[in-house]
Amino acid sequence: MPKSFDPFRTKNSFSFNKLFDPTITAMIGIPPLESGGNRPLKMTFEDHLRALVYFHLEEHKSGQHLLQVLKEDDFARESIAPKGGIKKSSFSEANNTRGLEQFIHVFQNLQRYASDVVPQQHKELGDLVCIDGSLIDAVLSMYWADYRKGSKKVKVHLGFDLNRGIPRKFFLTNGKGAERPFVSRIIEPGQTSVMDRGYQCHECFDQWQKDGKHFACRIKANTTKKPLKANDVAPDSIVFYDAIVLLGTPNVNQTKEPVRLIGYEVEGVKYWVATSRLDLSAEQIAAIYKLRSDIETFFAWWKRHLKVYHLLL
Repeated sequence: MPKSFDPFRTKNSFSFNKLFDPTITAMIGIPPLESGGNRPLKMTFEDHLRALVYFHLEEHKSGQHLLQVLKEDDFARESIAPKGGIKKSSFSEANNTRGLEQFIHVFQNLQRYASDVVPQQHKELGDLVCIDGSLIDAVLSMYWADYRKGSKKVKVHLGFDLNRGIPRKFFLTNGKGAERPFVSRIIEPGQTSVMDRGYQCHECFDQWQKDGKHFACRIKANTTKKPLKANDVAPDSIVFYDAIVLLGTPNVNQTKEPVRLIGYEVEGVKYWVATSRLDLSAEQIAAIYKLRSDIETFFAWWKRHLKVYHLLL
């Protein structure tokens, strides 16, 4: 059977191109990728992006494995590899000098396109952005990705659009990178960040309110609370506590600005959520925090189904 009629090859081509086509549009107006040395680039940015997407989709275990496939597989050689092929040294150089500015350009355009297409849910709850971090394995040559002896990991700090179910902003640090500083970099004024207990920071609560950035953050149950004003709680509600309070120990870590604190119970588990949102009911605040699980679902899908289990260098 002629190669042009090979059904497996046709399926591969259709699947990859259908996935990659929006990226081609997102590359319009992209800043040119220039060589960092005296030699001209052996891979264009599009070549490099195609190879990396193919690497993760096909579950290749190493750069060497990918290079072998780019050389031996008909579809990969014709549709993924640069014209004339690519040698190991040139591929390593492309990875070492990957175009961060170009990747950001593509991501921002894809995010913008998706925001226009994906229907917005939970509009009555406002613009919700869940923030969380996740670790990705990195190869040992990535010295900056320090985590512990014999282990290199990169931490992804992600802002996830809960209204549309898509990523909004992300940052990368080494595996030990602190998470709280990225809240202010991800959240815009008027948006509401949704966070777990690891982001509890009373000084940050004050600063975010000063900046006009809302939050709904689960806090530790044993956090000191100074009630200032109690709100009514419906007797048949999952909510058992709703008040304006100061959080923390006076003269140690107490908030300067009051926050609203919601306590509710689901299946025997008590949740305490501090928030700056005064315009919603306590039950709506509980619903907002429940949506936080969507980012865990996204991380699982991203790693298990898109096969982004480690970074390649």
